[in-house]
Amino acid sequence: MKSASKAIEEYRIEKEPYYLSSSNEAEVFSQAYSNQLPMLLKGPTGCGKTRFVEYMAWKLERPLVIVACHDDLTAGDLVGRYLIQGSDTVWMDGPLTRAVRAGALCYLDEIVEARKDTTVVIHPLVDDRRILPIEKRGEILTAPPEFMLIISYNPGYQSIMKDLKPSTRQRFVSLEFKYLEEGAETAIVAQESGVDQELSRRLVKLGHMTRNLKERGLDEGASTRLLIHAGKLIQSGIDSREACRAAITSTLTDDEEMQIAMSEMISSLF
Repeated sequence: MKSASKAIEEYRIEKEPYYLSSSNEAEVFSQAYSNQLPMLLKGPTGCGKTRFVEYMAWKLERPLVIVACHDDLTAGDLVGRYLIQGSDTVWMDGPLTRAVRAGALCYLDEIVEARKDTTVVIHPLVDDRRILPIEKRGEILTAPPEFMLIISYNPGYQSIMKDLKPSTRQRFVSLEFKYLEEGAETAIVAQESGVDQELSRRLVKLGHMTRNLKERGLDEGASTRLLIHAGKLIQSGIDSREACRAAITSTLTDDEEMQIAMSEMISSLF
């Protein structure tokens, strides 16, 4: 079995992730880290929140533990639980506990998807105490200075049932992310997918056109991530229109009329 220190090293990012800054978010994050403040990131799907966290983990030279939150995520999933191995019962740390022990960055992606009784477990970690009680073991972990908790959510998917309580929100420093302006987004799509600048520009133009359909038939327009997916398909030899239909149109909607409208957009650009 791997030692805890060796296991956490697998979460270290060795190669610099490609990231284009839109403002002073890196400086704000760095100062929050220096002051042992937790961070809340909010913004639409696929706008670069996760990439930003990866970039900052690389820059700060800290391991990064990422947890994709979901409806069935329990406190035990985050903190840990006892497991039966053969004739023995052994304790297995959850991802949050591993991050605290190692002084890593822990990123809880789409925190509002988790059950509300699960998010309460992070409260002692993100106030002045910076502790993680492990009730099943009768243990209290004190987070080292290097530990940082980051959470994110998409404000566009908020509802009465899925929202952050003020008691949780007000423990964090917040950064708001939006889709980048056209030039920067074009550079990212070209870099990440391998297509040339002109093709990337047209993909970004298509993305902006779909975003204008938000709340007019689409829940959300094409993210930068989807544009990169389309670019990768095109770069691999798939016809541009077919790639856009597969990566963007069919992904965003099942509505036949909306798909026809989006196909017309694609035809106007490719």
